[in-house]
Amino acid sequence: MAVREAVRQRTAAAPAGGGKVRSHRGITPYFFLLPYVAIFATFTLLPAVYGIWISLHDWDYLLPGKPFVGLANYAALFDSASPVFDFFWQSMQATGIFTVASVPLLIVVPLGVALLLNRAFPGRTLFRAVYFAPYVLGVAVIGLLWRFLLDPNLGMVNALLGTDIPWTTGLPWAWISLVGVTVWWTLGFNAVIYLAGLQDIPRDLYDAARVDGAGRWAEFRHVTLPGLRPVLTFVVINTILASANMFGQSYLITQGAPGQETRTAIMYIAEEGLRSYRMGSAAAMSYFLTLGLLLISVIVFRLFREKDK
Repeated sequence: MAVREAVRQRTAAAPAGGGKVRSHRGITPYFFLLPYVAIFATFTLLPAVYGIWISLHDWDYLLPGKPFVGLANYAALFDSASPVFDFFWQSMQATGIFTVASVPLLIVVPLGVALLLNRAFPGRTLFRAVYFAPYVLGVAVIGLLWRFLLDPNLGMVNALLGTDIPWTTGLPWAWISLVGVTVWWTLGFNAVIYLAGLQDIPRDLYDAARVDGAGRWAEFRHVTLPGLRPVLTFVVINTILASANMFGQSYLITQGAPGQETRTAIMYIAEEGLRSYRMGSAAAMSYFLTLGLLLISVIVFRLFREKDK
């Protein structure tokens, strides 16, 4: 009887303490999120909002006066009489050329590499490391390395090939150099993402496909691609964003040559803001580019989502 009475008393007292525990449990996750939220707000959210404010001003950080101009910096991007119109849209064209040329290769080539590395063969781990190794190098290392290798006069590539191709000073060779170097440098990252997705596809699906008489192509089309659809969504969007924001390769390898043909939008925005001291105009260009990339990302996401239905 004493035991039952003790249990009854503990049960009767439980709601008060339990309510406090549940209350603390409801607050605890927010304490874990607080450091990230603070860092995100300080280094991402506030600078983004401040950048919008800058884009509404004629902002020269060397001068005390920064007059408010409203949407004039945005309107100048569409005014053929403005001094930034031709240069901005030429840089946008260069960005589009690089994106269109590099994105398909950075989607297809890493997928082929991942399919090969997903098979069992001697030395597979070594090959995985070899393909991923260039990605760990910084853009400064990659840019300077390939600038010397592709130099039209002293570069090792022309010396080995016995040619005098203007890899960094003529078209279309400058674009071939930029796209080729970028694919070589970054394909390892996408290949690793694909490889992780391939290993998550249940083997039972492949066994069932073989029982039904499916060949290699049928397995790839009806099992591999559907299984990789979430991964493909990430890879496509991430690759488009990375290619459209290309800066270091062009700045270090071709320096925008020939002329300004390979000067990308990010490269021109940096020059406009940091070299010409027109931060308001540069901010407006960056937000216009951001909006365009956001729309493209939404379109890609919806296309892949509609295929899931």
